Amino acid sequence: MIDAIVRLSVERRYLMLSMILVLIGVGVWSFQRLPIDAVPDITNVQVQINTEAPGYSPLEAEQRITFPVETALYGLPKLSYTRSLSRYGLSQVTVVFEEGTDIYFARNLINERLGAIKSVLPPGMEPEMGPIATGLGEIFMYTVDAIPGATRENGEPWDATALREVQDWIIRPQLAQVPGVIEINTIGGYEKQYHVTPSPKKLLEVGVSLEELVAALRANNANRGAGYIERNGQQLLVRSPGQLKTISDMEQVVIANRDGAPVTVKDVAEVAIGKELRTGAATLNGKETIVATVMMLMGENSRSVSQAVAERLEEIRPSLPEGVLLETAYNRTTLVDKAVATVEKNLLEERCWSSLCCSFSWATCALLSSLRR
Repeated sequence: MIDAIVRLSVERRYLMLSMILVLIGVGVWSFQRLPIDAVPDITNVQVQINTEAPGYSPLEAEQRITFPVETALYGLPKLSYTRSLSRYGLSQVTVVFEEGTDIYFARNLINERLGAIKSVLPPGMEPEMGPIATGLGEIFMYTVDAIPGATRENGEPWDATALREVQDWIIRPQLAQVPGVIEINTIGGYEKQYHVTPSPKKLLEVGVSLEELVAALRANNANRGAGYIERNGQQLLVRSPGQLKTISDMEQVVIANRDGAPVTVKDVAEVAIGKELRTGAATLNGKETIVATVMMLMGENSRSVSQAVAERLEEIRPSLPEGVLLETAYNRTTLVDKAVATVEKNLLEERCWSSLCCSFSWATCALLSSLRR
């Protein structure tokens, strides 16, 4: 058998050389695309179900949301176990499946159960599955800050609310387009809101309830379409834009009619720009800032995805408003490159030491042989 292989290799040497070159080319191509990471991902197959419950205490969230959700998941195929967490305004249930279960198969099973789960939850509760990521999916972090003394176009200084708007409306949508990125979590700043603060005294004076105030704002904050009109072979769209855009628009909303006089929002409430309550903040060098964490899709190459995110950030910087700073706080590529460099250094030193030991052993053997002669 060996003689036949050797004879074939000699007779078809050009074919063998060509096959060797092809193998070398395939090896180089595979080496360039080899997924390299500094930390192996040993996270089990799990899916998180998060339910926001504004105003619910941890006990209420546990009794009315967490327990029904957790018990409704019993009996799923390949289910290993579940664990839960109930906090103020949040219920989180983690479903762990057996090793080897396809993550998309597991999420499909849970998605089928969510329809039945919603029917046993309090009205308005919408359980949602978490992103397809693991505990080691945090591959990139960056900060959004302002240059000291910089102002916006309206002359006001950059505050936490304005920086959060830049992150949510300019930076985040562009980073979400990077292949391999599943989610971008933002910490710090304030989410901008329009606050309508009614006065109980004024509501009683005009005989308007809170339900009427809420219903009026909801009914007067929508666009309506009315089909189209044909004219000279053209279709002219007919629509009634009714969305509220400014504080003045909200103040002019009519709630009710009392004795022939309209009662508007500004008659019973105060409208102003506010911010959402938060339970945490982010700091950099002792100063509050905006910190965003980029989450990687499960199974992706962390080094290539983090490189793509860094390149996209460089493309985003020119589109930022004047005075906004975008800086990198953590890049998984740096960690992977340093880990690979350490391995290469250790292998090189080990190889050199092994070669030195072999050379010393050979020299010693040669010396002993000469002495015996």
